[in-house]
Amino acid sequence: MNDLTIKTELAEKILTGFIRTELHRVGFKKALLGVSGGIDSALSLYLSAKALGPENVLALRMPYKTSSPDTLEDAQTMIDDLGVQSMTVEITEMVDPLINHYKDMTKLRAGNIMARMRMIVLYDQSVAFNGLVMGTSNKTEILLGYSTVFGDSAAAIQPIGDLYKTQVRQLAKAMGVPETVINKAPSADLWQGQTDEGELGFTYADVDQLLYLLIDQRFSPEACIEKGFEKTFVERVIKLVRQNHYKRVMPPIAKLSQRTVGYDFLYLRDWGT
Repeated sequence: MNDLTIKTELAEKILTGFIRTELHRVGFKKALLGVSGGIDSALSLYLSAKALGPENVLALRMPYKTSSPDTLEDAQTMIDDLGVQSMTVEITEMVDPLINHYKDMTKLRAGNIMARMRMIVLYDQSVAFNGLVMGTSNKTEILLGYSTVFGDSAAAIQPIGDLYKTQVRQLAKAMGVPETVINKAPSADLWQGQTDEGELGFTYADVDQLLYLLIDQRFSPEACIEKGFEKTFVERVIKLVRQNHYKRVMPPIAKLSQRTVGYDFLYLRDWGT
């Protein structure tokens, strides 16, 4: 087994500093994020409150009619624990007209609609609150493409995007995230009984080990198989990483001029900072 242990104190220092720096460089002092009651949004919330002060953080709960009551309760527990600002916006009446418009609506399509509606709510409130939207995606999800484009993948910054799910659990525990949140089955809470690992078909613990070899250690697929991973598992994970690359980059622009955004013009962020 690969050692994915992190130095939690150092990680907390780096990530809280990252949040402050990235917000301040573009003139913001506040942040907001969707809080689902899951571990990823929980850790992002705790980091944001530590970095900016709880008065400068807005946690939004955005339940759908099928959302588990436990997720709302867990989210409220963390909101009360940290003393951050909070708001609850029910999205059922917003998404149901579109969901009910199509007789062939699938769970996947409905889930994507919910994810994108939650991001609409967040970006609307970002104007009212004058804050930037914090992402809550971890490295495992980003690599596998386990997200909705312009839904939960949309954010101004991604503070935990370089932590595998295994490492998210370590840092969450160190920062005092409730055990009930850390130990619950990961879920996007898109429909009753939905879990991340159930949809993916493998556990985060197993895929984190494989991704660490493939990405961080640059092992070949053959070397991973020699390490004991099933060939079909390796091939499936590699396929997911490859086919979901478009979710990890800005839309490519066809180059016509001497200076094209994303190719030759890359450093707008550095102007005046």
